[in-house]
Amino acid sequence: MNIPISCTIITYNEEANIERCLNAVSWCNEIVVVDSGSTDKTLEICNKFGCKIHHKDFKGFGEQKRFAVSLAENNWVLNVDADEVVSEELKNEIISIFNKDNINVNGFYLARSLFFLGKRFKYGRESKEFFIRLFNKKYGDFTEEKVHEKVLVNGATAKLNNAILHYSYTSVHQYFEKFNLYTTEAAKILFDKGKNRSLFLTIIFFPLYFIKNYFVNRNFLNGVQGLMWAFFSSCYPVVKYAKLWSFTEG
Repeated sequence: MNIPISCTIITYNEEANIERCLNAVSWCNEIVVVDSGSTDKTLEICNKFGCKIHHKDFKGFGEQKRFAVSLAENNWVLNVDADEVVSEELKNEIISIFNKDNINVNGFYLARSLFFLGKRFKYGRESKEFFIRLFNKKYGDFTEEKVHEKVLVNGATAKLNNAILHYSYTSVHQYFEKFNLYTTEAAKILFDKGKNRSLFLTIIFFPLYFIKNYFVNRNFLNGVQGLMWAFFSSCYPVVKYAKLWSFTEG
């Protein structure tokens, strides 16, 4: 490519996912991995791919990803999670753009397509969500949120057509491990900001959350996995505000 790209990935015990992820970004000019203390074969696999590996204790997703971006040698950064795979079509689309002499935007929105319990969602928001994941670090970076971090870019952006495949949850057990982490951190953020909301009202609104997630977001077309995703997603705000309530009452 005429314009080089650094790929950044944060890891922690990702031996089940990381090889698939690295195979899909091996065309990048460098791969920077920031690990927070893996005890499985994650780092062994990363070494096989010639990744530049660094350690940082985990203090939040935003801080971890910002650190990875700061280590990238190239201005253009492609960030992927260890459970994500850059599709062949997206790879070819990116290479075609970066084989040019210049790029007239500072960031690209990439689509992300969800795999949940072995099924790729073909309908609804999760079938094609857009996030800035490819950007010029001179003009953008991740926010510092501990969870739900995102990239903010100054200047023009564009959308690419093809997708990152997100192999997010292979079991219900794994889903709730992440669910517990995210709801706790989200509640802590609200608590630190002095935010509050009636837990009673949040519970009362649960049916509305489910209607939105299942019917409005068309997860009823995604089969049993779509039903489970809609139900679990509807539980998220209830659990988050229950944890916030426990912090305030404690």
